[in-house]
Amino acid sequence: MKRYFHAFAMCQSMFCAIPCPFHVWDEEARPQMLLFLPVVGLEIGLLWWGIAHLAVILKLPMLIRGLVIALWPYLATGYLHLDGFMDVTDAVKSCRSLERRREILKDSHVGAFAVIHVAMLMLAQFACAASAEGDWRILMFVPVVSRCGSALAVTLLKPMSTSQYAAQNINRNHAVVLAFMLIAALAGGFALCGKCGFALLGGVAGYGLALRKGYKSLEGMNGDISGYALTISELCALAVMVLIQGGNI
Repeated sequence: MKRYFHAFAMCQSMFCAIPCPFHVWDEEARPQMLLFLPVVGLEIGLLWWGIAHLAVILKLPMLIRGLVIALWPYLATGYLHLDGFMDVTDAVKSCRSLERRREILKDSHVGAFAVIHVAMLMLAQFACAASAEGDWRILMFVPVVSRCGSALAVTLLKPMSTSQYAAQNINRNHAVVLAFMLIAALAGGFALCGKCGFALLGGVAGYGLALRKGYKSLEGMNGDISGYALTISELCALAVMVLIQGGNI
């Protein structure tokens, strides 16, 4: 039990900018860290819904409300996954050789493709957040679903030789637990939010397509690809939510 508590504290400290009162590092607990990624997602999601609900109660102007809601997922993670999105975008869009794409992925410099696409991402996220109306409860589940996807991808897919996960002893049996968490999040979304639960399926589809693009292009899995797909997944979930609320689905 102590090892799992350490794994949670380590996951919280590494993948979330919300302060964690417990600062520990236990190498023996490292293989269990990914199990708690969806739990961290639930924490972020609950706060995301709370922020959206508070913005409505305070009757903030539509654009201000949209800005606050759009920025929260990035602020909550210290831009960690957004950094992965930019790195992968630069590498994939370069259309160079595999070796060169992997070099670009690890390059600390920011390329034009990353700047252009992160601007497009921010505009799309803001537009969706500003356009959404009504029930915001589905936001509780969106980060859970995206992080279930990330944890499953890292657990099941072949890592790149340069990835930190290549040296880790990842327990593939954890995929069963993570799959159950994903199903539970989807079921919870439909049970609590009705047809808005389809936003979560949009997030799953977005994650799968982005993962396929990054994994196929770079021929391996790593944390940057995980962040890239996670970011696109949450945008897709927001977009589907807006379409549902607008009666277009």
